[in-house]
Amino acid sequence: MLPILTPSHWLTLHALVTIAALLAYTLASHALPQRRHPAAAIGWVLFIFLLPYAALPLYLMLGTRKVRLAERAPMPAGVVLPEDDKRSWVAEVTAALAQPEPAAYRHLAIHADGPDALRSLLETIDGARRTLDVSTFILGGDETAGIISARLAARARAGVHVRLLLDGVGRLMGGRADLSPMTQAGVRVEFFVPSLRAPLKGRLNLRNHRKLVVADAGRAAERLWCGGRNLAAEYFDVSDGRRAWHDLSLDLQGPLTRQAADLFQRDWMFATGEEGCVFAVASPAILGEPAAQMIASGPDQADDTVHVLLVSAAFHARRRMALVSPYVVLDDSLRLALCMAARRGVQVDLLLPARSNHLLADFARHRSLRALAAAGVNIWLAPQMLHAKAAVVDDTLALAGSANLDSRSLLLNYEMMVAFHETRDVERFAAWFDLERRSARRYVAEVPSLWRDIAEGLMLWVCFQI
Repeated sequence: MLPILTPSHWLTLHALVTIAALLAYTLASHALPQRRHPAAAIGWVLFIFLLPYAALPLYLMLGTRKVRLAERAPMPAGVVLPEDDKRSWVAEVTAALAQPEPAAYRHLAIHADGPDALRSLLETIDGARRTLDVSTFILGGDETAGIISARLAARARAGVHVRLLLDGVGRLMGGRADLSPMTQAGVRVEFFVPSLRAPLKGRLNLRNHRKLVVADAGRAAERLWCGGRNLAAEYFDVSDGRRAWHDLSLDLQGPLTRQAADLFQRDWMFATGEEGCVFAVASPAILGEPAAQMIASGPDQADDTVHVLLVSAAFHARRRMALVSPYVVLDDSLRLALCMAARRGVQVDLLLPARSNHLLADFARHRSLRALAAAGVNIWLAPQMLHAKAAVVDDTLALAGSANLDSRSLLLNYEMMVAFHETRDVERFAAWFDLERRSARRYVAEVPSLWRDIAEGLMLWVCFQI
């Protein structure tokens, strides 16, 4: 016969479970230093204290930020810029973050719209002769995604070594497209950490949001296609009366492609567990050549690289800083840096959609937007769904890629941005931004009610700090 537990016994048992859960959190935090934001740390402690039975399993599944820390490399001995060179701070910061040195590129194309981006994507796929690597968060189940999949299958049948890396959660969000025609044609398809694999290693909450297509890296016709677009109809064009999303993508040729190939290979090895060699990265660009570099961000980096670069840019900007993102939920340090830039006279423009496809992000963003508007930041609301991610700093730096201006992208997900340093190309990204901004209206901050302010705080605590 089982003993009967009195209320005092249950309270004692609950206290012991709570203490054990807090001890497990403390030991895990010390064993795997995460440099967690204080608000997130406080949130986890309170969650464990109030609901230890639910909080501890969730922490084990979702609480890890870094899963394969990169060793911090010494600052490379590349081209030394004069101290008064306006680009010197970019070189210093990216070197300190152990990012590859700028490599040469040519034939940069910034896609004018979705159909232009799709044409470029299909040309990149069709032009591959030896290797073709594709990484995306979502592969849709629509006609556009079907065309892309058919082209990948055709290249595989033609003898090209084709690899497709899909995020395990993004696979579910995209409608579970039929992959069998590609696999039967010889395309190797792998999933980046499926949702039911290795949940106790903290990877479930760390998603691969990188989007790139690399063709024939290391060869004369090497080509890179990348940006913010997933492989689904809404990112390119739609034929059922809906408007395609506005987004930003690009393609280029040259040695910079090898940095993208190296990044893909590392992700492929991590996802598959295969042993292999990373790609031989190109030599640094010669002074005077158009140069850019891949900035990888995420659990595979020792630092939060894109976040650090944006904060640094806000303090180094002299005249203007233009940013675009579909979701804007800033942490304290980036919000403060942008506010200080505006207060010291830098023209800071922030462009985002009036209504995005994520209602929670739209609700939570107003606390950041109110603070930015009060500091003098120009906030613009686009009438269409704008999915682009970019930042332009003076004529010194342009960033374009997959990282949003929210804590999930900047502190959790695997992301990538391309950092351009060539003045003429930086100005082209600025012109793209100004064109998108023309149809936007100014954001007008409103004083929130008490309940609205509390609800926003709870939303940020619960949804954007894990």
